[in-house]
Amino acid sequence: MTETTPTTTGTDEPSAQEFWDGRYRQSEKLFSGRPNLELVEESADLTPGRALDLGCGEGGDAIWLARQGWQVTATDVSAVALERAARHAREAGVAERIDFQRHDLATSFPSGSFDLVSAHFLQSLIALPRDAILRTAAAAVAPGGTLLVVDHAGWPSWEPGPHPEVHFPTTQEVLAGLQLAPCQWEVRTERLYDHEVTLADGRVRTRANNILKVRRLTA
Repeated sequence: MTETTPTTTGTDEPSAQEFWDGRYRQSEKLFSGRPNLELVEESADLTPGRALDLGCGEGGDAIWLARQGWQVTATDVSAVALERAARHAREAGVAERIDFQRHDLATSFPSGSFDLVSAHFLQSLIALPRDAILRTAAAAVAPGGTLLVVDHAGWPSWEPGPHPEVHFPTTQEVLAGLQLAPCQWEVRTERLYDHEVTLADGRVRTRANNILKVRRLTA
C-alpha cells in the first residue's frame, strides 16, 4: 500500500525513500492494517503459493496473504514502513511466512517468480516509472500465475481535484502499458467501481478505483 495519489514530476524532489520515510513518520499508523478488499475478493479463486506484494506499506496485505497460506515477499521503499510491517507480522504470528525486502522499484526488484504479484495503489506524487515497474512485475509472474493491479481512478469525492494536471490511468491504459503478448495472457477482471470510504468524522464518501487482473498462460 503506497501513496494514494498518482505520479507527477518536479524538480529538486527528495529521493523516494526520503519521501516515504517522511510520510510514515508523520503518524504512528498511516493505514488501517486491514487488507485491501480488492485483494481479498480477487484472490478468492487462487490457490496459495508464492506471492509478491509491491509497495507493502505497514504490511496489511502481506499479513493477510500469509494467513491464507501464501509464502509472501513484501517490498517497500520505506525502511520505516518495513520495520512496522515486520513488527506487525511478528505480532500476527506469520513472520516466518513473509520475507520483507527494501527496494526502490525504479532501480531494483525482488528476484524469483511468483504465483501472484499484487500492486495496490502503486501511485505517487513524486516521479515513478510505473509502466516499467509493472512490466517487470508481469515478467515475474509464473505460468498460471496472476498479476493484480488496483489503482485509484480519480480524486476522492471529498477532495475533488487538488492537482488538476494529474492523470489517472484507465484499465485500458494500464493494459497497454504492460505490453502483454495476447497469446500468453488472459484478462480475468477489468472494471471500474466506486469504493465506499468512512472518513474520520464518520461521513461515508466514495472513491472510484480500477481493477485489472490478468493471468499468465505460458512462459
